[in-house]
Amino acid sequence: MTTIADRTTSITPERGEAPWAGHEYVRGWGVFGLPFDSGHVLALRVFPQNSFAPYVTVWHRDPAGRWSIYVDGPRVDIACPRYYGKACDHVGYAKIALTWTGPSTLRVTVDEPQLEWTVTASQSLTLRTLNAMAAPMPLWTWRPSWLLKMREALARSLGMGRLELAGEMPSGHFGILMPQRMFYVNESRAILDGTDLGKPTRLPENPELGGVPLPARGVMAIGQAMWPITDRDEYERTRAETAVIRL
Repeated sequence: MTTIADRTTSITPERGEAPWAGHEYVRGWGVFGLPFDSGHVLALRVFPQNSFAPYVTVWHRDPAGRWSIYVDGPRVDIACPRYYGKACDHVGYAKIALTWTGPSTLRVTVDEPQLEWTVTASQSLTLRTLNAMAAPMPLWTWRPSWLLKMREALARSLGMGRLELAGEMPSGHFGILMPQRMFYVNESRAILDGTDLGKPTRLPENPELGGVPLPARGVMAIGQAMWPITDRDEYERTRAETAVIRL
């Protein structure tokens, strides 16, 4: 049986072109969002494949609602802050290490701030069935708005709250998020700068970053995302500047 660890580690680093013309893209996996009962929220993005260069980011929201994104990659402006940075209180670099300690258990460490985070993902029978159906669906099914709305309604029925799979990012880019396999995160422990963040929880309202809702419960996802290129000159310049980065 193919494990979650197998599926994520099989995504090899690749700098490429988006499947849709006129777009920039990312492909990979991560913890879509994970609320804790302490009021903290964590998220993880691992995108070995994208338009510029591979990167990993960890997102953190403190109980006061302040967001930070930490980037392990060659440039902040080609990673998640490219789309979400304007809504953050802090964006910076960090060394992020990922280790699969089991077929569905991930250990994440960050050097600064000091974070020790373990995540165990799982599938219910319903989610297993939906993943088997969703993964092979062609990319064109992410274009019609009515199909996106159906997927969002399905996410609500699975306890993820009011997700929006398409919409405007804080940067002004219009993004389409395409989770093709999803897994629940019901088991997790995180210690941030010596503070235990508590237990995973389901929130009555979705946490938001710059108006973009994250799941109301812990979710790991494998998939991709695409954004129409808003500034062709900037895109081509950034592509040229990152062409020499080793994968």
